[in-house]
Amino acid sequence: MITPRFSCSQTDTSVVVSIYCPSVRASDVEINVDETLFSVHISPYFLRLNFSHSILEDDASSAVYDPSTGYLTVTLTKEVPGQVFKDLDLLAKLLAPRPSKEVPSQPVIEVLDSHDVLHDDETDKLVERTQELTLEQQEILEAAENDWQLPQSVPESLPQLQTSAERRYGFLDMHSGYFRHVEHTENEVNELGVDVETCPPEERRLRRLKHEDDKWDEEHYMQARLTSVLPHYRKLSSVLRRADYADDEYIRELIAWPHPHVASADEFQYTEKENLTMLRLPRKEYLATPAQNHQLYLTLLTLLFSYAYETRTTQHDPTPESAWTVATLTPAFSALDPPPYDNDLPAETSPFTEAELAATFAASYRRALAFLLYRSFALAERCRDDVAELLARGKRVVARCLMEVKDILDHHDVYYVYSKIWVDDFCVWTIAYASDEILAELADGVRRLIMKKRMIGWDLEELEALTRGEAGRSSDSDDESEDEIERMIPAPL
Repeated sequence: MITPRFSCSQTDTSVVVSIYCPSVRASDVEINVDETLFSVHISPYFLRLNFSHSILEDDASSAVYDPSTGYLTVTLTKEVPGQVFKDLDLLAKLLAPRPSKEVPSQPVIEVLDSHDVLHDDETDKLVERTQELTLEQQEILEAAENDWQLPQSVPESLPQLQTSAERRYGFLDMHSGYFRHVEHTENEVNELGVDVETCPPEERRLRRLKHEDDKWDEEHYMQARLTSVLPHYRKLSSVLRRADYADDEYIRELIAWPHPHVASADEFQYTEKENLTMLRLPRKEYLATPAQNHQLYLTLLTLLFSYAYETRTTQHDPTPESAWTVATLTPAFSALDPPPYDNDLPAETSPFTEAELAATFAASYRRALAFLLYRSFALAERCRDDVAELLARGKRVVARCLMEVKDILDHHDVYYVYSKIWVDDFCVWTIAYASDEILAELADGVRRLIMKKRMIGWDLEELEALTRGEAGRSSDSDDESEDEIERMIPAPL
């Protein structure tokens, strides 16, 4: 079946669904309404929508097909006139399956019959032996003296049963098998090697941290600092590599660039391309626990940081390197290692603590300073500001950002896999399950967060202090002239 293009609108008394289904016979249309569920079938098209409130198919309802335009317009009556149907522009949420009914907290058991069991000598002996096995005599005596308050302790959770050597990964650990032939692909961001399918989560994190430490270049960082404080180093450094602090002119331009999704004051409306993207998203119901949802919000921070860095450094004009940039910056992609990143923190579900937010952003900062072209702490801070502003604008803007990331990854021959195991599901989850209130709360936490350089773990403050001392000595006794620096620079081809 083909899912047709559609749009929804509403009046005080009805909901109007406009469906594009060209070259069909109107007599073949089948429409069904069941409380909040609306479905229409007209071969080869099938559409099923789940609204937020109940609708009716009564005498006021209608369905009109216009063969000249190919649009079928269905008007359905609201069960409660004047009731506002929210999120009619979030097509992926309308397409999502109807949520499962609440599962009873306790099993429902019906006693059909009962009878007494006669105890014989064998049964009595068995009962005595069982009691001896379950409680020691001293424990029984102590319990009897203490109103039968038996000593108790919280049992340790059992490790997850592994029936296969493969480990799951991706969104809610739903995926596996995508990297079985990774050694035959040109996946330059994979940090887990050929055993990516069998690498346990603890090992993934260790390998990620080691790879970041190996790629961290103190000399390059100090050279970047010298570039900002010594004028005669600028020309040489611009040839070697552009990686400066906020003092660098180009870095200042990147920081000052206004992000269009943040600066725009226009009324929000999805484009036709974005609507088509939502129609192609998977239709799943995610039964995430509160703790898992909490972790998804943290992972969303890393995705938005990668998006903010990529759009800011390319000024919202993706390049062939954009997919590599996004995949490299995101720990959940390159090492299949999503948050939380501080194992010493308790497993919180709400609210978001300053410590866990700092640990989440520290992972993104480390990668921005170790791998990418523009290695600037000030630029990373500006990207964090972008994350806060995007979150504050709600899930519609966040979903738009995720769909742009999806578009970048989908057009890459190798890195499209990260769209399949992460971004597709994140788009659906953001549209159908994320809360604007929680996103606003998260935005406030990110704004208030103060990221200090010592959180990164590479002694950035000490390196900068050494660089300032080197700059002072060089300004007093500089043996190299501008002509000598010119000779060190290769002549242009």
